[in-house]
Amino acid sequence: MATTATAAPPATRRDFLLIATGAVGAVGAAAVAWPFVAALAPDAQTVAAGAPVEVDLGPIAAGQIVKVFWRGKLIFVRHRTDAEIKAAEDVNVATLPDPQPDSARVKQGHANFLVVYGNCTHLGCVPLGNEGAFKGWFCPCHGSVFDTSGRIRQGPAPINLPVPPYTFVSDTKIRIGEESKTATKTAAA
Repeated sequence: MATTATAAPPATRRDFLLIATGAVGAVGAAAVAWPFVAALAPDAQTVAAGAPVEVDLGPIAAGQIVKVFWRGKLIFVRHRTDAEIKAAEDVNVATLPDPQPDSARVKQGHANFLVVYGNCTHLGCVPLGNEGAFKGWFCPCHGSVFDTSGRIRQGPAPINLPVPPYTFVSDTKIRIGEESKTATKTAAA
């Protein structure tokens, strides 16, 4: 018995139209399904709402202020020099509009790093770092002046720059948005 090879029938215009229609249909179905699938994922604001932010302190030079965002809010991380720390510690706390010692604004053993919210407590403007009479922050909008501990010294701001919850993960890394377990237990007691 002899076997005969049969050739595939030549492609027709109908075959091309079937393949093209199928491809367009698949792309269309994916385009329609994409918004529904994307709606299932949490939005960026929800993800950022509670997630702690880690900051590597190693590259921050003495005297430098770094800006980071946590929960959509500006945070200043300042690597204070020895002179800035001494100036902040030598202030007579009783003379301050919002009395608070420098030691209450930094973590024990880490006085060289100050972490504060980056908006003026008057109307929410962003103050300029290393400016003003006390070389802390100066708000050019309304004239509030903060020292190197973020405490209000002059101007209309009613309170100091607030300190966000944060903890030292190591000597060169902090986690903003999470306080240490011991600090939380101590505060609760």
